[in-house]
Amino acid sequence: MRRTISTSMVLAVLLCFVLAAPASDQPASAVSSNDHGDATLKAMLSELKRSQEKLQLGQLQRPYYIDYQVTEYQDYSSDAILGALLEDQTSIGRVVRVVVRIGDYKQDSYFGDGQGTLEGMIPIDDNQMALRHQLWLATDKAYKAALGGLSEKQAALKNVQVENEIADFSQEKPTELVQPVAGIDVDRNAWREKLRVSSDLFRSDPLLERSDATLNCRILNRYFVNTEGTVTRNGRAVYTLAISGSTQANDGMRLERSQGYVVGRLDELPKPEELKKDAHTLIGTFAALRSAPVMEDDYHGPVLFSADAATALFERLIVPNILGIHPDLGNPARTNGEFASYYKSRVMPDFFTVVDDPRPLKIDGQTLVGSYDVDDEGVKAQTVTVIDKGVLVNYLMSRDPIRDFGHSNGHGRSGYAGNPRAQISNLIFKAVDGVSFEDLKKRLIGMCRDQGRPYGYYVETTGLRLAPRLLWRVYVKDGHMELVRGANFNQLDTRTLRSNIIAAGNDTYVYNRRDPVPSSIVAPSLLFDDLEIQRLNRAREKLPTYAAPALVSEEK
Repeated sequence: MRRTISTSMVLAVLLCFVLAAPASDQPASAVSSNDHGDATLKAMLSELKRSQEKLQLGQLQRPYYIDYQVTEYQDYSSDAILGALLEDQTSIGRVVRVVVRIGDYKQDSYFGDGQGTLEGMIPIDDNQMALRHQLWLATDKAYKAALGGLSEKQAALKNVQVENEIADFSQEKPTELVQPVAGIDVDRNAWREKLRVSSDLFRSDPLLERSDATLNCRILNRYFVNTEGTVTRNGRAVYTLAISGSTQANDGMRLERSQGYVVGRLDELPKPEELKKDAHTLIGTFAALRSAPVMEDDYHGPVLFSADAATALFERLIVPNILGIHPDLGNPARTNGEFASYYKSRVMPDFFTVVDDPRPLKIDGQTLVGSYDVDDEGVKAQTVTVIDKGVLVNYLMSRDPIRDFGHSNGHGRSGYAGNPRAQISNLIFKAVDGVSFEDLKKRLIGMCRDQGRPYGYYVETTGLRLAPRLLWRVYVKDGHMELVRGANFNQLDTRTLRSNIIAAGNDTYVYNRRDPVPSSIVAPSLLFDDLEIQRLNRAREKLPTYAAPALVSEEK
């Protein structure tokens, strides 16, 4: 009952919100006065300083920390199908995220779904009055939410046993880094025509049910200020080009394939000749898959993964487990994920070291889209060795501490908006004594021969569920490869990574991804001594009732 009365009283007081003069025991303002001649930063810093000095509701606590993040986005996307433009649109906007924390670094009001945080849209024009008015409204609402969050958190703490005293928020040195903003510089007419031409290539396979060619250009300019004195501005561009299609085999099995390119510079996208070549290769795999035999018998044995397939494997099984995520209130775990109890324990073979490094711009001449100088909480980027000789020695950290990791290592990141959380930047897997792909294939064949197997398997690429999209039998007798379809992995998990990788290649594949944040995964080929591959048992769609119209050009 006391909690109900207390909460009601707080809500009643909230209706009487005032901007009070600063109390005498508050520290001097740490808000920077340097807006670097930027109108948006000027509005943010002006309102932040006023909020720090004036924001108080009656005799209730004042914030000890406030930050403003403004994300200016520009999105251009165009999509074509069978030589015709399907969609073409541009989106521009600004999203503001305001964080207000009450209490102190050790224990504050941040609770539940981020109470004390407010997100919304603000004007895209650099109008000081309009910008500051929206920031004021957002700050007011965030402060009220923080007061409610503090009350709820204190009540919740009475009902749980806290084993480890971990601070709610890490105290970091302020950063001042204002970099150039980015902008879209795309010849839209030229790219529309390229997409028409690329999508028209899929006419060569009349059995395709769906196909398209898509371009997306995403520009994010991020502004960040806080009451500790941090002022940052940075701009980034990510360009995504994709060609894809889908068909059905005679037995109704759905077959999907795609080829994507994610780059940081527009001129790094493939030239028309390269794109045409890749499209023809992709289209050719549909006919090959339709005629490929279906996997019939389950398989337990050696399997070779291409570097491409390895990056997808690590994305699914390593990436979510090396992020330092503050556990729920009362939860004694160090972090979330399967590696929560594996700190200083082996999680990969001892010939692997994994480093997350936001600083390199390129590897083997290819741009890494996960590079940055300062993260989205204003902390300078840091190189972190996550796994050293197979042993987990670090987690990637934002400003939300976990047990044994009380500070950020510059990996607090967010997408369009949202609260920054621990995310990878450029995650690089390095293997000692890596060998050529041909040597790995020979070793695969040798192992199968020693086990009396007629063939092993090679995984060329996988889908989102780690189901192989292109799976080849590698025959022991002469080394030739046969494409098969309708397979799935069984029990492919973190234990498999720890115990069943016996060799790695000296090759590298750079997998750039746009979501959830721009990031890169770099990995070599992998050889497993034992994996289980099963026949895929799923319901199959019926084939179309009647034939598609002829894919021929209309007469002029």
